[in-house]
Amino acid sequence: MADDFELDTDDLERRMDGAMANLRTEFGSLRTGRASASMLEPVTVDAYGQQTPINQVGTVNVPEPRMVTVNVWDKSLVGKVEKAIRESGLGINPQLNGTIIMLPIPELNEERRRELGKVAGQYAEGARVAIRNVRRDGMEQIKKGNPPEDERKMWEQEVQDLTDRYIKAIDAALEAKQAEILQV
Repeated sequence: MADDFELDTDDLERRMDGAMANLRTEFGSLRTGRASASMLEPVTVDAYGQQTPINQVGTVNVPEPRMVTVNVWDKSLVGKVEKAIRESGLGINPQLNGTIIMLPIPELNEERRRELGKVAGQYAEGARVAIRNVRRDGMEQIKKGNPPEDERKMWEQEVQDLTDRYIKAIDAALEAKQAEILQV
């Protein structure tokens, strides 16, 4: 019956939270000139016949501001881990020291900073698209539920307010990340 329509805003919010979490992960993988263990999160290694996250084949540490180390647990995987890092597109040149792979983080030049700023913008736009898709789903649920006019407007406004809040959070996160990338 149309009179007892109830939109699951918790589900919409949970899905929007997922888009934000994904954006934070993507931002964490962007190299800003400072060492961070999260920059290796997207790197996977061909270990034991499958693609495995780097943190499942070794311990990732940040011993100093411009150095990340990976202490590989299985000596037979050191070469594969080194290759995965080299081919990851992070622009880092791994150095071997036994089972420890040292990753010195070079200073970023101005051109690379601008490129990273653009990449951050693309990640943010992907998150905005994900948020708008959740908004569209919410609006379709409202339409299908066919609530009375005043109730429909109330639900649509609630979905729009939720969307606006998340888009604002994405914009703020992007601004902070771009400032971090551009600071020397």
